[in-house]
Amino acid sequence: MMLSATDIHVSYGKIAAVRGVSIEIGRGEIVALIGPNGAGKSTLLKAIAGLLPVQRGAVAFEARDIANRPAAEVMRLGLGLVLEGRSTLKQMTVRENLVLGAYARHDHALIAKDMDQMLTRFPALRDRLKQRAGTLSGGEQQMLVIARALMSRPRLLMLDEPSLGLAPLVTARIFELIQELRSIDGVTVLLVEQNANQALQLADRAYVMENGAIALQGRDLGNDPRVREAYLGV
Repeated sequence: MMLSATDIHVSYGKIAAVRGVSIEIGRGEIVALIGPNGAGKSTLLKAIAGLLPVQRGAVAFEARDIANRPAAEVMRLGLGLVLEGRSTLKQMTVRENLVLGAYARHDHALIAKDMDQMLTRFPALRDRLKQRAGTLSGGEQQMLVIARALMSRPRLLMLDEPSLGLAPLVTARIFELIQELRSIDGVTVLLVEQNANQALQLADRAYVMENGAIALQGRDLGNDPRVREAYLGV
């Protein structure tokens, strides 16, 4: 397994946000994590990435213990996270945001090559390199934060609600990109997504998280009557 999180517990003060969650992600997989707002999905991703403390449990990335390691160290090991809410550095330019994504790298020739690749993959950003990130449209900001994360060359990318608030055409492009990341770049993906229908169609496997715990898991959850009723409106 590329990533395994076992019996993870995360709390905000006395409030238990994640309660005994265990998930596994194999190399080259796209795994979806769906569930209602407040289920603890974002909290779990932040704990895996080192942004929140794990009170109990184990997190292993490529057989290396990463629980409670600093987020910058986790990122350098090859695990990237795109946070919910289009977390661009709004006062910095598009170029500066992209350069920051590669701050831990020292292969400067490859950084320039990767920058050009990002601008080819996201052509809307090429004409806005000197523009402040906060002035971009919502879709452009989402593309920028994904491109910034890819500048660190992650082997596993965790995406938290990448389609939230985006127009349908932009959402479709984001989902195409996720597939490209796996098929072309070989990036493993853990996807937290409000659009359960599209997430389940894209993913190899999925977990359903409710009230801080894993309620269901499997390869064909789109046909599970409970999932269809609760998340697919069927």
